[in-house]
Amino acid sequence: MKKILIFTLFLLVCYSCIENNTASNDDYSDFQVIIDEDLYANAPADPLEILDIAIVSDSLKISFSSGGCDGSSWEVKLIDSGAILESFPVQRNLRLSLKNEELCKAIVFKEIAFDISKLKTDDSKIQLNVTNSNNSILYEY
Repeated sequence: MKKILIFTLFLLVCYSCIENNTASNDDYSDFQVIIDEDLYANAPADPLEILDIAIVSDSLKISFSSGGCDGSSWEVKLIDSGAILESFPVQRNLRLSLKNEELCKAIVFKEIAFDISKLKTDDSKIQLNVTNSNNSILYEY
């Protein structure tokens, strides 16, 4: 009987330590896109290389690299210019801003997801131009 009680307590402790790693579409994004014309023009622009962009639900996932130690002190923002370019489909210009004060010479790779739902218009799709990478992607909703 004592062994069953100890085993049951052990299972309860183990079960309470297990993280719930199932993510819904709502919590996929790490950050929000910022819509600000002045910030778009004047935010930090430390060197980075955008390797890939992808849209998952209402999130723009960006893989990029830059020089540094480990990237833990980086300040990264996705900024929209605020302008909607009238074309078919309509277009918006985005810029990935990086403030990087790390002095190491390693190349660090990161992947960050941004909630882009605030960029929706009355149309059902938008061409998103990431201007500092010459990448663009079609956002359909």
